[in-house]
Amino acid sequence: MSWSWHDYLGPISVILWLLGAYLALKNRKSALYLIASGTLVSLIFIIGLWLRLERPPMRTMGETRLWYSFFLSTAGLMAFRHWKYSWLLAFTSVLACIFALINLLKPEIHSRSLMPALQSIYFVPHVTMYMLSYAVLAASAVGSFIQLRNIKVKGKADKALYDFIDNVVCVGLGFLMLGLITGAVWAKEAWGHYWSWDPKETWALITLAAFLIYLHLRLSSVRDVSPTLVLLVPPIGLILLMVTWIGVSYLPSAAGSVHVY
Repeated sequence: MSWSWHDYLGPISVILWLLGAYLALKNRKSALYLIASGTLVSLIFIIGLWLRLERPPMRTMGETRLWYSFFLSTAGLMAFRHWKYSWLLAFTSVLACIFALINLLKPEIHSRSLMPALQSIYFVPHVTMYMLSYAVLAASAVGSFIQLRNIKVKGKADKALYDFIDNVVCVGLGFLMLGLITGAVWAKEAWGHYWSWDPKETWALITLAAFLIYLHLRLSSVRDVSPTLVLLVPPIGLILLMVTWIGVSYLPSAAGSVHVY
């Protein structure tokens, strides 16, 4: 299955996700089936492209967007089963659509070859861990905005929503740390050193620190910090995450980076 198949399967996923998001906001059970169907179509394309390229489709920015769409919708479905937040299901589906549409509007050239450094057993787990962390941590930022609204409108926070934000930050941080660790081991194998302060490595560390600060403020004995300030940390972390993933490639310092797609 070549990349050209995305011109047909991509719109199918987008339509299913958008319809599912709309019905999720209406609290319709059929939303789950539509979103799950869109996710399945996305998975089928990923598998088909993997077989055609004879390598994991994780090399270019377009390929990582493909995985991000898939993991966003998957994370939304899994989180909904546990927390039952319809807004979360709608948000992850719409965001998955956005990245799928970017791939439709801005197709890229996808080579079958991989440079020697990328031909490693760490390639798949490293990229997968990062994509999972990006999807999960994005949900924490939305939860923070909802909680800020609760505080402003209702005058009090929702304890269950705080539990949700804390849990997804912990899960997202776990995936992010695994991505850093597998990347460091991979770098040692490929280039002889674990850490080189590459721009993407540096921004990934900054992102990790931001979410660690959130957990510290939430779980430590710190009591004199404004809840509003604490809840602003995940959205700031999401911005840092987007800089790490996309923005770094546009920085002058990234000219010699091994992470430029």
